[in-house]
Amino acid sequence: MSEPVPAMDLVGTSERADLRRVGLVIIGRNEGLRLQRCLDTLPAGVRQIVYVDSGSTDDSVAQARRRSVEVVELDMSIPFTAARARNAGFRRLLDLQPDVEFVQFVDGDCELVQDWLARGVAALASQPAVAVASGRVRERFRDASVYNRLCDLEWDGPVGDVSACGGNAMMRIAALRAAGGFTERLIGGEEPELCARLRSRGHRVVKLGAEMAFHDAGMTRFGQWWTRAMRGGYGAAELEGIHPGMMRRDILSTLFWALVLPAGACLSALATRGLGLLLLAAYPAFWLRILARRRATGTALPDAALYATHCILAKFPGMLGLAKFHWNKARGRQSTLMEYK
Repeated sequence: MSEPVPAMDLVGTSERADLRRVGLVIIGRNEGLRLQRCLDTLPAGVRQIVYVDSGSTDDSVAQARRRSVEVVELDMSIPFTAARARNAGFRRLLDLQPDVEFVQFVDGDCELVQDWLARGVAALASQPAVAVASGRVRERFRDASVYNRLCDLEWDGPVGDVSACGGNAMMRIAALRAAGGFTERLIGGEEPELCARLRSRGHRVVKLGAEMAFHDAGMTRFGQWWTRAMRGGYGAAELEGIHPGMMRRDILSTLFWALVLPAGACLSALATRGLGLLLLAAYPAFWLRILARRRATGTALPDAALYATHCILAKFPGMLGLAKFHWNKARGRQSTLMEYK
């Protein structure tokens, strides 16, 4: 087992970081104002910036070119995935700057915190075993909707050695190349899948105690949340197929809470109504357990309650995502519903 990152390196020493060692790969599709903010807040001094566009119908490509950013437009005849976009940007970055050491991936709906790149470079430079470094992501409009609040709570994970990163992360190019990049067919979960391969090669994935980015989820409708949760279930099934055992616990949990328990309660109610109600009492018990765990991390009670509710309700669209994956697999096709936005 790898040693934990020393406390002083969880933030990094930005004073000695050289931004010429890092290139940026931004991916997006119809991000509009969000992409404009992303591009306008990028710090000067990085080696190269590449923007990968996944078939935008707005002025995203023009926005990037006006700022002298290298643009890669993906072939629209091939289904879009975030993994495919990141790989395309990474390859173009290496074509232009073959000796760059680190790559910062940025989603087009995000803005990097001004000193993050320096902190990320310093951390990777001082920890040769670390292949991936990420930091705290916050929702820019956290209180605009309960769904945005949920995103912000999800970003608030533990610091130190972690199993995976999100879409915004800095990676060591030598390690990324040796691992073969992202698995392009994945419609979700491509970052945990890559991190699993990197860790199997002896590399470390860390989350630093530093602010990294602001995210603009723009999630205001229940349908957006539902589709996102479905994509999570679909992605979990894909990851389990690639790395058996990796998502087994999550999948079994989803099946139990969204299928086995409600089906058992309904069948029991046909025989004994009280037994059916007793089985359903497992949901509030589960809710209280999640609430207690989240409160133990310092989360305020209203946020912890919202998060616990989300964890239970998300099991149901997650189960549909699992079903969608296996339905598509049986028919020998990939999902169209779950494509990258």
